[in-house]
Amino acid sequence: MAIFKPTYYKRRLTDLTVAELKNEGIHTLLLDVDNTLSTHHNPDPDEGIPALIDEMKREGIGLIIVSNSRRARVEPFAQKLGVDFFYLCKKPLPFRLNKAIKQMGADKKGMMLCGDQIFTDMPAGNLCGVKTLLLEPIEEETGWSFRVRRKIERPMRRRYKEKVQ
Repeated sequence: MAIFKPTYYKRRLTDLTVAELKNEGIHTLLLDVDNTLSTHHNPDPDEGIPALIDEMKREGIGLIIVSNSRRARVEPFAQKLGVDFFYLCKKPLPFRLNKAIKQMGADKKGMMLCGDQIFTDMPAGNLCGVKTLLLEPIEEETGWSFRVRRKIERPMRRRYKEKVQ
């Protein structure tokens, strides 16, 4: 289904370049936290993320964290990176995400949501009318609900990876 289909697919966020963003007309990134910027429950960004965030800021790329996690998880993480944030976004529902987009005050056509989950991040971005970047999770989750979702995602990921780059 198109609601789950990403616009782009990459292995890691750090594989994304400012040149690619500018070439695609993207001026703002909406960033998930867990398994996108860091592993679950890890208070520190993944290797290469702080340097990437700093480069994007220098190049004028807008950044905001949009996470389903609680404020206690998201706020200190966002502060480390020096970016704004929205927590308890309830993705795939678009309501809080639309509020974040409105707060950014930028044109949706130049925005892209970056996340690792097909059933939350991709529909949220697609329902809001922004481009989406599906990333491979930094590490496999151990919870049973994640294992079930990832098993369902696998064939979709293979198909998207082949068709979208």
